[in-house]
Amino acid sequence: MATFLYKVGRLAFRRRHFVALIWVALLTLAGVGAASAPAAGTTSFSIPGTEAQKAFDLLEQRFPGMSADGATARVVFKAPDGQKMTDAGHKATVQETVKELSDGSEVASVADPYTAKAVSKDGTIAYASVKYEVSGMELQDSSREALEDAAQDARDAGLTVEVGGDALQTTPETGATEIIGIGVAAVVLVITFGSLIAAGLPLLTALIGVGIGISTITALASALELGSTTSTLAMMIGLAVGIDYALFIVSRYRAELAEGREREEAAGRAVGTAGSAVVFAGLTVVIALVGLSVVNIPMLTKMGIAAAGTVVIAVLIALTMIPALLGYAGKKVRPAGTRSRWMGGNRAEKKAAAGKAKPNMGTRWASFVVRRPIAVLLLAVIGLGAAAIPAGSLELGLGDDGSQPTSTTQRRAYDLLSDGFGPGFNGPLMVVVDAKGKEDPDAVFQQVGDDIKGLKNVVTVTPAAPNKAGDTATITVIPKSKPSSVTTEDLVHSIRDKGAEVKADTDATVLVTGSTAMNIDVSQKLNDALLPYLALVVGLAFLLLIVVFRSILVPLKAALGFLLSVMAALGAVVAVFQWGWFAGLMGVEETGPVMSMMPIFMVGVVFGLAMDYEVFLVTRMREAYVHGEKPSQAVVTGFKYGARVVTAAAVIMMAVFAGFIGSSESMVKMIGFGLAIAVFFDAFVVRMAIVPAVLALLGKKAWWLPKWLDRALPNVDVEGEGLRTRTDKDEDRELVRV
Repeated sequence: MATFLYKVGRLAFRRRHFVALIWVALLTLAGVGAASAPAAGTTSFSIPGTEAQKAFDLLEQRFPGMSADGATARVVFKAPDGQKMTDAGHKATVQETVKELSDGSEVASVADPYTAKAVSKDGTIAYASVKYEVSGMELQDSSREALEDAAQDARDAGLTVEVGGDALQTTPETGATEIIGIGVAAVVLVITFGSLIAAGLPLLTALIGVGIGISTITALASALELGSTTSTLAMMIGLAVGIDYALFIVSRYRAELAEGREREEAAGRAVGTAGSAVVFAGLTVVIALVGLSVVNIPMLTKMGIAAAGTVVIAVLIALTMIPALLGYAGKKVRPAGTRSRWMGGNRAEKKAAAGKAKPNMGTRWASFVVRRPIAVLLLAVIGLGAAAIPAGSLELGLGDDGSQPTSTTQRRAYDLLSDGFGPGFNGPLMVVVDAKGKEDPDAVFQQVGDDIKGLKNVVTVTPAAPNKAGDTATITVIPKSKPSSVTTEDLVHSIRDKGAEVKADTDATVLVTGSTAMNIDVSQKLNDALLPYLALVVGLAFLLLIVVFRSILVPLKAALGFLLSVMAALGAVVAVFQWGWFAGLMGVEETGPVMSMMPIFMVGVVFGLAMDYEVFLVTRMREAYVHGEKPSQAVVTGFKYGARVVTAAAVIMMAVFAGFIGSSESMVKMIGFGLAIAVFFDAFVVRMAIVPAVLALLGKKAWWLPKWLDRALPNVDVEGEGLRTRTDKDEDRELVRV
């Protein structure tokens, strides 16, 4: 591996014009494809295997033209104080609004509040239900504008009007903090390298890689039904790993220059050694992201594969374009330990020449940990354990209008409906009864309705509405409790239990669906998939790390450390987004359950990123150990060369992820915060404290591998031992020639 990548690095350095041309051509091709691609269409949210999805599929078959997955909107009207919606003037205004809404080209139906009995008991609140023929993501902007215009006309007539429902679903905005994150990354790179040129290379290559990845996703969005969140995630991961991978190779290149090697040789050795670590670190991230497909949620699978593709591009760019750009930079990229004049380079060089240079911070910290491993280990583990405590109160759910900020019309509509009709009105349950082939379907429908009426937490059960064939019917159930409550979840399970009894008695099928039931099923599906996913991803990465480190205990320690960091990160997410700690600082206007996909998504992404730091830091230690240093000294050597770069990489990742906290989409905001805090815990607590402490305690045992396994495993030579042998042979040839 190291020898092959060494050749790749040297070739890219020599043929830099050709390499740069290839990447610019790919960027141009992807950009043209994105510009000429049709606009993204539907992003169907299907959950195969769940009861709610089976019910949706059945509705599509038995109620053709019903548009079961079509967007919906509720236009909620409230009369001024002391007046009622049944007053003649207000009634005329509402009916005019209904007529205006019905004229929309994508509107399937609009229910008049006065004929649909959609007026509250006290007469102060009414609502009109609007059903569209297409999903919320397919809905044209003109339809949303018509909806908002109709609401504004009613407001102008003196009514309070708010609009809820997924018809207002729009593409999330990330905000200016994303740019701030990139700015922070640039500052960290300049401080790390002491040179604008060296700092600019990782940023440039990362932006090119993300540009290619996002443009490709945009070009394929329509054909593959990729949502806006897919490109946001790909940008988030691509920027972070793209900068980090390039950072490690540039840093190793500068270290090789400091040892007196020629620039082409230094580029080859940098790609051969640090590049090997980049390849395996990238593989762990790809495994974690592609592994999301085991959950069997198409949207999550597409997000994972798209982000994994962006990571692959980042790896390839780091291995080829970075050495090419180093060739262009020439002497402007200085050896490690030297800085440009404006960064105080002359003073630093004079101190080094006078022998006054002190050991760097990484060396001093590692030496301290090696002397006090037990104290450092206990302090780190206890700290992460304390941060993980809130995770014990984790509540999962999918956001609805009730989780929106109070400043939005969706949230105000949600609150008005709760005030007028009860909290459960915002999460109606749809019961689908399949009585096809039964002698008396109407009797079955009646039995199901009566059984549901006898359950607790039920406010209203509408009469069964059969299809034209009369063999399938829908029944709407209004719970007493709000959609995200445990009580509503219990009601869904109770209805399904009754459905099982009906199945046994009549052989008719009873299914519960609707957005509330779908959320419950998604949460359950994600919970059930978490352990298998964790076993698959950690297992594959464990085997990969055994090959990389030629050790059993080092990969085991890496996996256990990851579990500590991810639990602490989940605890922080619960504290902020569920309990409301520092919510104002994070821009969280409304607390509530944590997104159902957050735990499994965090496990996947954080595991890949955690292994990045493990590979980059510990391969340096392994390299020093293989080359003859004692285990404790190898730990210090690894930190001497790797701590500064890993620290910079972690700060950059945190800055990039934290930049997405400014998103208008709560899911993106939560992911950005969760990944940023997880990187902090993993890089600065696990990798910088627990890893050296454990390796110091284990000594030579850390690098133990059974002989039979050592013979069976392929030798990937991440440490670059083959390069050292190759260099020695070249030097011998030179001596012979002399």
